[in-house]
Amino acid sequence: MIGPTVKLMVDCNQSLDPIEACRRITRLADFDVYWVEEPVKAEDLAGHAQVRAATSAPIQTGENWWFPCDMAKAIAAGASDYAMLDVMKIGGVTGWLSALGQAEGASLPISSHIFVEASAHLLAITPTVHWLEHLDIAGAILAEPNIAVNGTVRARGPGFGLDWDEHAIARLAIGRY
Repeated sequence: MIGPTVKLMVDCNQSLDPIEACRRITRLADFDVYWVEEPVKAEDLAGHAQVRAATSAPIQTGENWWFPCDMAKAIAAGASDYAMLDVMKIGGVTGWLSALGQAEGASLPISSHIFVEASAHLLAITPTVHWLEHLDIAGAILAEPNIAVNGTVRARGPGFGLDWDEHAIARLAIGRY
């Protein structure tokens, strides 16, 4: 059964040009799409703004922004309704802090892109926090993977709260380094 908390989020993964993105998003209008992620190439900020202006579905981009300067360019272009930051690309903790300041100034909601262990901590201090993308990439080598419980993930421990499973790392190691 589909309940009131179910959201349809579409990831186009940079696969369309602005005209085709508008056509497809318009055809999805009856489905009350929560957001369309990167409908055009990540660096095509004008294309994102064009799609955003021509369709009713909110546009999310940002997982491919390199450092806070890319976020500033996207905000200036009106490229998105939502920002999805990748902690590794935005510049780590320092870049995230700069980005969250920009987002707050622009009233731009921030979601995370992968790296759930770091993102849980960073979203906890983000004034315009939106969604945590939960992909368990590191769980196989952590002593205690960060599991979502009732849709919630909690930041934990000092630093990013990571405790490595040394046996799993040894078992999965490909070769010596």
